[in-house]
Amino acid sequence: MHHELILAGFGGQGIMFAGQLLTFAGMLEDKHVSWIPSYGPEMRGGTANCSVVVSDNEISSPIVTEPTVLLAFNLPSLDKFESNVLAEGLVVYNSSLIDREPERTDFTALKVPANEIAEKLGSAKVTNMVMLGAMIKKTGIVSIETVFHSLEKVLPDHRHKLIPLNKQALQAGMDHADRA
Repeated sequence: MHHELILAGFGGQGIMFAGQLLTFAGMLEDKHVSWIPSYGPEMRGGTANCSVVVSDNEISSPIVTEPTVLLAFNLPSLDKFESNVLAEGLVVYNSSLIDREPERTDFTALKVPANEIAEKLGSAKVTNMVMLGAMIKKTGIVSIETVFHSLEKVLPDHRHKLIPLNKQALQAGMDHADRA
């Protein structure tokens, strides 16, 4: 198994945290991992993306130019990265903020109303976990149990009260992917 991912959206959507959580879960499963953040100059609302590689084999380069998986949290991210996704890859896109289907048809596209799902759970701040859960269900990149465990390690102690909500959001994303 070898996945190269780009998670992309705007600052404040939890892109970096989702990438770190996935990377940490891969590490706990003894996979080879890398995580590279990329920020726009703005603090919030600017561009934010990260490249994540999770592999059973050694990683020759942490740079992701042709992702096998794209998580697009907003339309500018889908516009920017869709053309780079490998044929037969996966694009998970947030249909709450993206009002068009992907233009290409040579990869699997998973439409996730992530903001609506997160808001039903009580907080739009877990949109990133909804998207991550949907992707994990479709790829099997890591086990959800490992991601649940990783939350305890990645979140600082003063944020541990948010773990149950994050777990619910991950599960809701998986459930949505199951039905899609």
